[in-house]
Amino acid sequence: MSMIAAFYSGKSILITGATGFMGKVLMEKLFRTSPDLKVIYILVRPKAGQTTQQRVFQILNSKLFEKVKEVCPNVHEKIRAIYADLNQNDFAISKEDMQELLSCTNIVFHCAATVRFDDHLRHAVQLNVTATQQLLLMASQMPKLEAFIHISTAFSNCNLKHIDEVIYPCPVEPKKIIDSMEWLDDAIIDEITPKLIGDRPNTYTYTKALGEMVVQQESGNLNIAIIRPSIVGATWQEPFPGWVDNLNGPSGLIIAAGKGFLRAIRATPMAVADLIPVDTVVNLTLAVGWYTAVHRPKSTLIYHCTSGNLNPCNWGKMGFQVLATFEKIPFERAFRRPYADFTTNTITTQYWNAVSHRAPAIIYDFYLRLTGRKPRMTKVMNRLLRTVSMLEYFVNRSWEWSTYNTEMLMSELSPEDQRVFNFDVRQLNWLEYIENYVLGVKKYLLKEDMAGIPEAKQHLKRLRNIHYLFNTALFLIAWRLLIARSQMARNVWFFIVSFCYKFLSYFRASSTLKV
Repeated sequence: MSMIAAFYSGKSILITGATGFMGKVLMEKLFRTSPDLKVIYILVRPKAGQTTQQRVFQILNSKLFEKVKEVCPNVHEKIRAIYADLNQNDFAISKEDMQELLSCTNIVFHCAATVRFDDHLRHAVQLNVTATQQLLLMASQMPKLEAFIHISTAFSNCNLKHIDEVIYPCPVEPKKIIDSMEWLDDAIIDEITPKLIGDRPNTYTYTKALGEMVVQQESGNLNIAIIRPSIVGATWQEPFPGWVDNLNGPSGLIIAAGKGFLRAIRATPMAVADLIPVDTVVNLTLAVGWYTAVHRPKSTLIYHCTSGNLNPCNWGKMGFQVLATFEKIPFERAFRRPYADFTTNTITTQYWNAVSHRAPAIIYDFYLRLTGRKPRMTKVMNRLLRTVSMLEYFVNRSWEWSTYNTEMLMSELSPEDQRVFNFDVRQLNWLEYIENYVLGVKKYLLKEDMAGIPEAKQHLKRLRNIHYLFNTALFLIAWRLLIARSQMARNVWFFIVSFCYKFLSYFRASSTLKV
């Protein structure tokens, strides 16, 4: 029997970020392996006209929870949705709900965060730092609390080449940053942001590092652990391969490449693509929750959930596998569904050629205007170029993460727990995983009909031909202008033409002699 599954039976668990990608998978795994747990509290705020209960209903009715309903038919009764807003003090939780949380909670999984790379520093600090501080204050008032698990990111210290399972200090204390965000205006914050984040690429990685410092400084007597996953992708095995429901990480890139809009980004093919399946992260998270509560380590342990040091896959290999999968299962026509508004690309060492992507977008928008439709391709391309610019930092570098604590935990698990809560990425077959990932994006994220593959293949072929034709025309125009202005270019051109003529003449003469 699984010790970890038995541990969570009868427990009251608080999950922040439960409506996010990882939060949903975490809930699903808990209910499926520990259907006798008492309750899962989730912090939710109404969104897009939906009440908190409607949002829960939508989550439970997704494909992800199909298996849960078989082992836990009353799952809807075990989710307690509490209205909360992490942008406000005390999360705007009512006194009654707060009292229930403080008196009943046994385990806290803090998954909530803003993952936008270009988020304004004030907002990133509020969600990734201040909210963590406030949740720790709540946790310190929970008499039944057994463990507090904080989800960070392996890139919180991406300014370093080798990263150990320790908390690295930031030059400015988190409390000073939190205080300054309360009185500085946006213009001043924009001006000082580059100086504060230093050699980190964005506000996300910077504020996640600050959040770790807050955990270290304000943990008090709590049993706390920090998990640092790298790039979180679709499910590997559970509850089924390839499930994904958002555009973060490689998913957005896969969509645009599948739609055939963009062909290349500037990347280093040999750089390690440190992708980690979301169910692997969840399995480690639940194992860490059990270990932290039962063994009560004397200090806060950090667990790296990465793949590059144990089972590396570089960007070049990943890009080729994605392309190979597209040849078998291409995507449907672009703009058929809302998700098609986000586009991306494949991997190459060539420099990004913005002209070769913007120009076709402008031409396409002109065509849409002529046919009486709303132009939007240029807007999509501008979003894409901005997104790709933010990703370049990560697809051109490799990091080394130590995994001593993660491997230690694996050795502490029974054979049954190692099977049920598997987080050993050495068993991952990358080619199979990437193919399932692409299929998952098509089926679960875009909700495309697999029966439309023949039509999609023809559409992808047409887009590819248009791309080649445009680039050829662009090259010929540029070459013609160069010949008109440069004597050296004319000489090179005449040499090439003369050489080709002589080669053809020689080939014809040889053929005549043989006859």
